[in-house]
Amino acid sequence: MLFYILGAVSASPAPATRPAGAGKGEQTRAAILERAVDLASAEGLEGLTIGRLAAELRLSKSGLFAHFGSKQELQLATVAAAAARFSAEVIQPALALPGGTPRLRAIGNAYLDQVDQYAGGCFWFASSAEYDDRPGPVRDAIAAAIEAWIGVLAAEAAAAGLEDPDRFAFEFYSLGMGANSRYRLSGDRRAFEYARALLDRLPDPA
Repeated sequence: MLFYILGAVSASPAPATRPAGAGKGEQTRAAILERAVDLASAEGLEGLTIGRLAAELRLSKSGLFAHFGSKQELQLATVAAAAARFSAEVIQPALALPGGTPRLRAIGNAYLDQVDQYAGGCFWFASSAEYDDRPGPVRDAIAAAIEAWIGVLAAEAAAAGLEDPDRFAFEFYSLGMGANSRYRLSGDRRAFEYARALLDRLPDPA
């Protein structure tokens, strides 16, 4: 996600979670969203409420309402924060590598690292399962972010010279979802090794 804001993609780097020089209000909002992403990853966006966050962060409900006027606004901001975290952990480090196979492998491995790390509660898998049949702005934001990520995979696969970049992107994303599901059900970490095998089969750059 070459920096997502609700699924939009640009070449700009993701902002730090707490920007240097940010005012107290911005720092508080960043801290709220950081915790919101963690909670939503483990328990789902629907269970994410202003009251729950206030208790977790020892803030007043009125203080949180100053940052998010409704549950939906909080959910949408959490989707954007999760996308920015994904960009910082998965995409941005790989941009220093040459385009093509080296970058695609780095992005793919970082993605699987994140799936493995958050296998107890991966934000994108949890939220997509929760909202896949619930029309509305939150579902649209989740879908846009995931489609943008698949688009990045396809673009990098094309740069690597793969014959069918769109198919690779679909297969690799699906493998990540499958590895996450398999691990959560069985605890078998070999699922991540199997997913990484697809990256090992990528052609080396000429």
